[in-house]
Amino acid sequence: MSCSLVLSSVGINHQVSQTPDNQALQVAAEDLHAAQFQIQAYQDENRNWPPRPDTSAETFIPFLQPPTLLLVGILALFFSVTGPWSAGSFWFSQGVGNADKILQNHEFYRLVTSLTLHADTVHLLGNCLFGGFLFHFFCKLTGNGLGMFAMLATATCGNYINVVMHGSNHQFVGFSTAVFAIIGMLAMLNRHHRVHKHYVRVIPFMAGAALLAMIGSSGERTDLGAHFFGLCCGFVTGWFLGKPFMLRLRESMILQTFLFVLSCTIIVFCWKTALM
Repeated sequence: MSCSLVLSSVGINHQVSQTPDNQALQVAAEDLHAAQFQIQAYQDENRNWPPRPDTSAETFIPFLQPPTLLLVGILALFFSVTGPWSAGSFWFSQGVGNADKILQNHEFYRLVTSLTLHADTVHLLGNCLFGGFLFHFFCKLTGNGLGMFAMLATATCGNYINVVMHGSNHQFVGFSTAVFAIIGMLAMLNRHHRVHKHYVRVIPFMAGAALLAMIGSSGERTDLGAHFFGLCCGFVTGWFLGKPFMLRLRESMILQTFLFVLSCTIIVFCWKTALM
């Protein structure tokens, strides 16, 4: 029937007849060569089409389940220790993102410690809910170590760019930068590799998470710049993670373990430096 459609499209009269074994096309003798040429040209053009989908992202299975509950639990537990943002809080005075101290005193550890602090309970719940949801699927695609390190590095870069753009007299806290970084990385991974349909369905939720994260944490301390630059840095990192050699690196358990331990060590080191 595809061949019949081809002949109809070029105006060659024909009939489709049923034989005992299959269907056949009948054309006038003077149209035989033209019909054969058009059908052959159609088959040549459509050879190996549609292309086989890239299944590299689909076939990867993490060695361990994503540490989603661990991440969310640590953020919640840490909030129970630090409490909400207040002027007299020792934790916030030492770990809050402060543009003046980062740019002038080179206290770059604040780019990391600020990710673990939250202004209030609503801020914490919003980031844990949407961030945990996105982090879980992100690690399903990248592995726990690579996913954790990529999230931390990208969010730190997003915070730094935001500091540079804002200049002095700017303070910030929250995991939101990391949430938007994950959104950007997931979007780029999907764009380049057309990941499993199950994850494609998650994309509308990503968009919803972005809007809800911005609206749900609204207030005087909402930092839309951190959200925006986290997303932009996520696009860049996601493009890099989608490269074939990076996809192959996901299979290394040694690398995944090293990056996961390194990520945890960086966070602990930054807080140790902050509290000294």
